[in-house]
Amino acid sequence: MASFGENLRRERELRGVDLHEMAEATKISIRFLQALEQDRVDVLPGGIFPRAFVRQYGKYLGMDPERLVAEFVFAFGGDPVPARAPSAEVHLDHSNRWWMIGAAALLILAFLGWKMWGRASSESQAEAPVASAPPVTFPQDRVYPPPRGAAGEAPAGVVVGLTVRKKSWVEAKVDGTTVLSRVMDEGETHRLDARDAVTLSLGNAGGVEYSLNGRPPAPLGRDGEVLRNVVITAAGASAGSAGPLPIRASSPRPRRPSPSPSLEAPAGEVSPAPSPGPAV
Repeated sequence: MASFGENLRRERELRGVDLHEMAEATKISIRFLQALEQDRVDVLPGGIFPRAFVRQYGKYLGMDPERLVAEFVFAFGGDPVPARAPSAEVHLDHSNRWWMIGAAALLILAFLGWKMWGRASSESQAEAPVASAPPVTFPQDRVYPPPRGAAGEAPAGVVVGLTVRKKSWVEAKVDGTTVLSRVMDEGETHRLDARDAVTLSLGNAGGVEYSLNGRPPAPLGRDGEVLRNVVITAAGASAGSAGPLPIRASSPRPRRPSPSPSLEAPAGEVSPAPSPGPAV
């Protein structure tokens, strides 16, 4: 059974996300991200920091952050790094103890007074416009029917339909806003309605087909190919930036020429010397 860190690494590699890219986006040290993927909780700082790192990791990959935190706590406990024991006990006398209690009470009273004053001021501001606002009358507006479009005119907006043929990570942005970022299974479909453009990033471009404004579906790339920032407008799809392929083809090794069999000359004859081959 795979460990918690191995599951994190597999999800990240499935989405084609580089560890340096995640460290720059989440502002978490790459050393701590590597410690999460290697189950090295002893490297992580104590307190709430490990759970905060796991939550940021899940949000960036489009996963459920609370589910990841629950799995982390189940695997390593609430606080994976034991707190350091104090070097010496601190003893407070009665005078210092009562002084701290009094200061805490004063802070609580000040906070309650600030809350009550803010609530009273907000209620008075809300009631003032209602009492002083004069009645406003508007002239009757005429309603005109929308103009009819010419025959054969292209439909307004961009409607993109996604059909998953093979499991792939999909991120979709509608007019610059991210609306989808997760792993889609085989057979799933999703519709994206945009005003100007839809931007797609795919972990397996050959496993996802798209249709634009009711046109026949077509894939955006080859199987296993990672594509980023493919912009789809009403005119069509533009080429995005390609990520690293999961399989790297190796260059073929040159074949060594096989030695030609030697021919024995009959007795009494001298075999001619072999003619030199063409220069390479």
